[in-house]
Amino acid sequence: MDNLAVSSIEPASLRPLFQNFDHLKRHLEAYAEGDAEGKDVADSAEALLQGLDTVIQLGHPFNLSAFEQMILLLATALELEPNFQSLCAKAQGDDSQPYATLGLALSAFPNADWSVLSPQNALHYWQLIHTEPGRLLTQAPIKLDRRILCHILDEPALSPELAGVVTPLSFQEISEALPPSYQTIAQQIVVTWSGAPSAQRLPLISLTGNDATTLTTIAVTACDRLGLQLMALPAVVLPTHPPDLKQLQRHWEREALLSNSVLLIDNSAAIPGDPSREAAIALFLETLNTPVILSSCDRTPQLRRPLLTFEVPPLPHGEQIMLWRTYLGATAANLNGYVGVLASQFKLTPTAIQTVCLQVAGQQTPVGEEGNATTLPAEAVEPPNTLQEDLWTLCRHQARPTLDDLAQRIEATATWEDLVLPDRQRQALSDIATHLNYRARVYQDWGFAKKSDRGLGISALFYGESGTGKTMAAEVLAQACRLDLYRIDLSTVVSKYIGETEKNLRRIFDAAETGGVILLFDEADALFGKRTEVKDSHDRHANIEVSYLLQRMEAYQGLAILTSNLKDSLDKAFLRRLRFMVSFPFPDAEARAQIWQRIFPAQTPTQDLDYARLGQLKVAGGNIRTIALNAAFLAAQANQPVTMGHLRQAAQRDYLKLEKLLTTQELKGWEPSA
Repeated sequence: MDNLAVSSIEPASLRPLFQNFDHLKRHLEAYAEGDAEGKDVADSAEALLQGLDTVIQLGHPFNLSAFEQMILLLATALELEPNFQSLCAKAQGDDSQPYATLGLALSAFPNADWSVLSPQNALHYWQLIHTEPGRLLTQAPIKLDRRILCHILDEPALSPELAGVVTPLSFQEISEALPPSYQTIAQQIVVTWSGAPSAQRLPLISLTGNDATTLTTIAVTACDRLGLQLMALPAVVLPTHPPDLKQLQRHWEREALLSNSVLLIDNSAAIPGDPSREAAIALFLETLNTPVILSSCDRTPQLRRPLLTFEVPPLPHGEQIMLWRTYLGATAANLNGYVGVLASQFKLTPTAIQTVCLQVAGQQTPVGEEGNATTLPAEAVEPPNTLQEDLWTLCRHQARPTLDDLAQRIEATATWEDLVLPDRQRQALSDIATHLNYRARVYQDWGFAKKSDRGLGISALFYGESGTGKTMAAEVLAQACRLDLYRIDLSTVVSKYIGETEKNLRRIFDAAETGGVILLFDEADALFGKRTEVKDSHDRHANIEVSYLLQRMEAYQGLAILTSNLKDSLDKAFLRRLRFMVSFPFPDAEARAQIWQRIFPAQTPTQDLDYARLGQLKVAGGNIRTIALNAAFLAAQANQPVTMGHLRQAAQRDYLKLEKLLTTQELKGWEPSA
C-alpha cells in the first residue's frame, strides 16, 4: 500500500504527518541513489526541514534540534509505513538491515550532530527512542517508544511505568461542587502559579486537611482553571531505592511535558514513622522539575524549593447548612431547621453530606441501629419524625472515625436506669447531656462560637475508685445523646519518640471532630499527670505533650472525658480547664442493693435473692457485675436458677482474686452455700 492510500484512511489531523513521510521517502531514495550532484538530496532535505515542527510537535517541549526531529520522524514512519523497512535497507546498502540506525541518520540527514550518541541527548534521556542492546551504537536498530507513538497519533495513553501508579483525574468526573471557602483556596493556587516567573520552577503547593477527597477536588478545580491536566500518584507507591525513584521521576517528567500535566502526590495514607519513605518523598519533591501538588494530613516540613502550604479546615457552619439545603432540596423545608442541629453535631465533608442525602432519599423504612427504636437528642424538633431519625443515624455512621489502632469503639447500651449514683452526680451528668444536646443553639444561633473557638470544648473529669461506674456513666451519655463512644488506648498513644505522642493525639482529635464523638481517656493518670520539673529534654517534652493536649481539649467541640482513680495526681492546669468534675463515690449498702437489683437481665432466672443482704458485700459496681456473671455460670452448670448460694461461691472466688476475705458481717444472715 502506498503512502497516499494510507493517508486517505487516516484522520485529517494526521494527513500532514503522512505528507511528510513522502518528503522523507524522497529524501532517502535520493540518498540511496547516490546522486553525484547532491541536488535531489538537498531539495528533499529542505522540504523535509520545512514541515517538521508542524508534524511531530515534539521539538519545543523536549528542545529537539531539526536533526533529532528527523530521527523521530524516521522511527515513526517505520511504525506506520511498511515500505520504509525496505527503503532503510536500500539506503544502508544491506538487505539484512531493514531498520533505521543512528549511523544511517548521521550519514543521510542534514545538520547531523554526533551528540546524538550521548546518553544525555534528549532522544535517549527522555527515552523517546530505544536502541537494541548488545550492538554497536551506530549500527543498533532504533525503535520509537510506544508512548511517543501514541502522542504523535493523538491517542490517550500512559507509559507502562506509570500506568500502574498514576491516575488521570478529570474535572467532569468530580461531582462535588466546591463551597465558597474551598473555591477561595483553589483560586489562590491559580493566582500563585499564574503569577510565577516563567523561567522558574513553579512553587510546590501543599494542601493539608483531614479529608483526602476534598483536597483532591480543590486541586482538580485549580488545574482545570489553569488549563492543566491533573494526575494522582499515591505517595506509598514511591520507590525508596534512589535509582528506581529517579527512573520514575524521569518517566513522569516526560509525561508532564507530553500532556501538560500536574502531579498530585497523595500522602494522606502515609505510614507514620517510616524514615525511608519520608526521605524518598522529600527527594522526589525537591528534584521534580514539573508542577506538583502534595496533599496530606500534616504540614510538610520545609524543603529545598519554594513551598506554599494551604490549610483546608472543616467547612464553616453556614456552608454546611447551605450544602444540606442544596442536596436535600425541597425535603429540607420539612425539617423545621433541623439541618442546623446536624451541621453543629457532625462536621461532614461535602461528599459525606451528599452521600447522606442520597441515602435518606432512597430509604423506605426508618433507620435504626440493631433493630432498636431510635430516640433523638433533646435538641431535635418535637415531635420527632422518621426523616430526622434517619438523617441522624446516617450522619453518625458517615462521621464514624477510623481509630482502630489508637482507640476502641464501645457499643453503648447502658441507660439512666442502669446507673446508681447520688442525686448530685446524676444532676452533673444530666448537665453534660444538656451541653451536648444544645450546642447548636448556644454556639451557633446565640453566637458563642463567633466569639472564639477556645473554651467550646466540653471536657469532664470522672474520678473515683475503680469499678464505681465511671465508664458506665460515659456509656449512658453516649446512649442518651446517640453518639459514638471511643475509649482511648493510652499504651498506643504515648510514645517514647519525641513528637509521636502529639501526632497520635492530633489524629484522635482530628478524626473525632467529624462526628463529635465522645472520647474516653480511661485511667488517664499516666498521660495527664502533674507536669514535672524540667531536669532534662525528656521532662521538657513531656510538658509539651501536656500543653498540646490542653489546647486540643479546649478547642474540641465534642465531649472528652478523663477518668482517674486519683484526682490529686492530675495537674491543676487541667482542672482549671475542665468544664465538669464528677466524683464517683464508693457505693454505700443501700446503693449496692440497688445495683444488685438491676444487675441481672430480665431473662436470667433467679430464686429467693435477698438484695439487702447482697448489699452487705463491700464491693464496687464493677465487682458486683463480675460476681453476678460468675454466679450465672455456676447456676447454668447446675441447671438451676441463680440463688444466694451461687452468689456466695462467686463472691468468695472474687474476694480471693482481690486478696480479701469475706467478713462475718458481710455474710450475716446468708444461707450456707450450696
